[in-house]
Amino acid sequence: MMNSSDTAQLQKIRKEEKEYHEQYFEDHKLYEEGTWLDEPVTIILDLADQVNIGQPMSILDLGCGVGRNSIPLAQKVMAGDGRVICVDLLETALQKLNHYSKQYQVQDVIYTEQADISEYQIPEGKYDYIIAASSLEHCKSVHMLKKVLDSMVQGTKSGGINCIIMNTNIEEFDAKTLKPREALFEVNLDMEKALKLLRKHYEGWKELHISDESLELAIDRDDKPVLLKADSLTFAVRKP
Repeated sequence: MMNSSDTAQLQKIRKEEKEYHEQYFEDHKLYEEGTWLDEPVTIILDLADQVNIGQPMSILDLGCGVGRNSIPLAQKVMAGDGRVICVDLLETALQKLNHYSKQYQVQDVIYTEQADISEYQIPEGKYDYIIAASSLEHCKSVHMLKKVLDSMVQGTKSGGINCIIMNTNIEEFDAKTLKPREALFEVNLDMEKALKLLRKHYEGWKELHISDESLELAIDRDDKPVLLKADSLTFAVRKP
């Protein structure tokens, strides 16, 4: 249960994140060169080729945004009657995803749902492949993150894959002065703690890929340029 100060902080973070993402999606097109939308994540597409070969594939994209990964995944599974369920908190992101799905002619296999992933209910044993790319750090709290991980575990079919890309050790700096400022993320874990948490929830699963890389990203906060630094953790596992 959150106290009033926690609730106020969450609302502040959500407001800033909403404004930043909505403006970014308005200013930049999907796959625009020089943006963080410029291409899908290679490991996410590669892992899709290792799932449920020869059968209609069911994919869940948690925190899908405007379809950076959902669109090419839909292209992969379209011929085999697969489907991609795309969940995001922002209505504007889903509207743009629907637009792009028509542009890339995959609208028949993409299904959008507006929801906070912290509270999204994943049906048990429904999905062959679940991805969460730079979205789990936007769960309302670490407690809610753990519930989402449990739901992802339960929602995956035997032999299915989960791929998580999560920003950890997040820091924000004023882009002009490089003075540290408050990092406006709901969940900001130390990378080692994040990996330990993931391994605990996915105990018994086969680890397919684990890596980390330093991330630097120019963003805006309240119309001010900010430098975001983080360690991006990639964690991919297969259910027994």
